[in-house]
Amino acid sequence: MSITGAHSLLATLAELGVEVAFGLPGTHSLPLRKAQADGVGSEIRLLGLRHESAVVHAADGYARVTGGLGVALVTTGPGALDTLRALGEASASASPVLLIATEVPAAASTPASGRGSAFEHDEQRALFEPVTKASFAVERPDDLGAVVRRAAAAAVSPRSGPVYVSLPAGALALEVEPGDGGSVAPVLPSLESVAAVPAEDVEAARAALVEAEHPLIWVGGGALRSGAGEAIGILAERLAAPIVTTFAARGIVPPDHPCLASNPVHAPEVGLLWDEADVVLAIGTDFDGVMTQNGSMPQPPGLIAVNLDAEGAARHYPPDLLLLGDAREVVEELSLGILPKPGLDELTRRLDDIELRVRRRVRKQEPLAAEFLTALKETVPEGSVLVPDTCVAGYWIGGFYRVSGPRQLVLPMGWGTVGLGFPASLGVAAGGAVRAVCVTNDHAFLTGCAELATAIQESLPVTVVIVDDGGEGLGGPCVGEGSGCDALSDLVTPDFVGLARSFGVHADRVDGFGRAFRRLLREFTRSDEPNVLVVSASLRPPGTTSTRW
Repeated sequence: MSITGAHSLLATLAELGVEVAFGLPGTHSLPLRKAQADGVGSEIRLLGLRHESAVVHAADGYARVTGGLGVALVTTGPGALDTLRALGEASASASPVLLIATEVPAAASTPASGRGSAFEHDEQRALFEPVTKASFAVERPDDLGAVVRRAAAAAVSPRSGPVYVSLPAGALALEVEPGDGGSVAPVLPSLESVAAVPAEDVEAARAALVEAEHPLIWVGGGALRSGAGEAIGILAERLAAPIVTTFAARGIVPPDHPCLASNPVHAPEVGLLWDEADVVLAIGTDFDGVMTQNGSMPQPPGLIAVNLDAEGAARHYPPDLLLLGDAREVVEELSLGILPKPGLDELTRRLDDIELRVRRRVRKQEPLAAEFLTALKETVPEGSVLVPDTCVAGYWIGGFYRVSGPRQLVLPMGWGTVGLGFPASLGVAAGGAVRAVCVTNDHAFLTGCAELATAIQESLPVTVVIVDDGGEGLGGPCVGEGSGCDALSDLVTPDFVGLARSFGVHADRVDGFGRAFRRLLREFTRSDEPNVLVVSASLRPPGTTSTRW
């Protein structure tokens, strides 16, 4: 049997432990199917989607829920370029996605006319550099396997992120000889291993935390990706320090941890913990504008940053001390020698009181949102993953839903990309979640509704909750004349139940988040098949959104 590029690619992905890959059905992917028929990479599940952006969103969702590599396979020219918005989200969220796309070989291109070959673009690879961590080109088909291995290593190494690999068009069908890829280098320099944190810096940080009267631990997505949750929980208890998490780190410690401030820092009761802190330990975060209300939170008197990225750690709040290293390793080292400080029981009582006050205020000011969050918590099965989109219902989940564990919430918080929710939930479901529960709205769902075909074809355990607010926009209902969003409120939407059923997907509709919603959501999330639940409701945006700061 002759060995083709498709054989080489599938064998390499299998060697890397890839179990699922996402792509589009079409002529460019036929060699992969043939190679699997030959018995190569048959253990890899190839899921076909209908749009290239959805392919990368699905790979992104898969990577976030599994902590592993998400693989996306697309074709040349417009197909490849359709992935750029999704790659931007993956990049901003440090999601390890390996995008493999074909390009028209240089020999077939005619730069002067730009029409030498179908789908040609003079600088296709260059277009990906701003939204990827690194890019690689397979110049010789024999080097395909070696280049993919290098690219995968770059994608998953800290700080993780999407990586682009270009293949010559037709390379998957060509016969190849295994090569070492020695002539191919990434556009960006290879990552160097991070040196150990100097012992004197660790000791200085430890002393500052022990001496602090009001220490605070601020935890970001980098800490979650490093698996630092247990170490952070231990350190917080020893210091009697509250833990505040960013949206990207939700679930990093259990919801009943005695030091967890479970609500967002935007809530005044939680924000007071920041205002009172004399030393803040910031772990795996860059203090982005969404979390800090565009930097309006004051610089703390003392700031210690634990981060792999020195530039990112200092971008918004310059640290007094930077511990450059892996979050889990550094926090474990910091904990050594710290004896438990008094005040843990008092802190826990205060945090319980904060929780009660925040929940009471939400119930009073936003009863519909409170009813929605309670219904989700009481009906969604354990082991499910919530995948909210960029919409008002998603903002409420991101800020106020009590996440049970790490990687059980997938949010488009990197770029705030509208439309990530549904295709990402397909990747989440393929990644082994008990159930992927996508919460979206009428606008966001329509950007990827064609992927209902994939959901039903692959029998993926996905429930889509469409909060249909009548096209009132992403930030909530328009208020007053001249608000600037009249056009959004006039958007025409389809019969979503009929749309879903036309794909063979079970669907139903309810009004509001009351008893009927709970009954159907419980039923839908315990099904073996994909389904869609449409809810007629209009939520006001929470205080975590910029319109409410």
